[in-house]
Amino acid sequence: MQASILNESGKAIIKLTGRFDFNTHREFRAAYEPLVGDAAVGSVVVDFSGVDYLDSSALGMLLMLRDKLGGANKEVALAGVRGNVKQVLDIANFGKLFQIS
Repeated sequence: MQASILNESGKAIIKLTGRFDFNTHREFRAAYEPLVGDAAVGSVVVDFSGVDYLDSSALGMLLMLRDKLGGANKEVALAGVRGNVKQVLDIANFGKLFQIS
């Protein structure tokens, strides 16, 4: 998986590409940690349009992201969710925890 960050006037977009699984936890954490303390960032969107697979550890990473950003009074949303990724998020009831588009 690769993660790139785009900042747009208070909104940070983390664009993920590839497989989002346990092997990518360090890269994902390295992508979002600088955003937690950045006062210029009010919300974070994780863009899944380039992700074709995620596993249960990826779900755990998303929950950690939500906790860290929530503690910093920042909103988090998931975008570009489709196919198998959408199925996994639906089964895990992540629609109750995240705004998903």
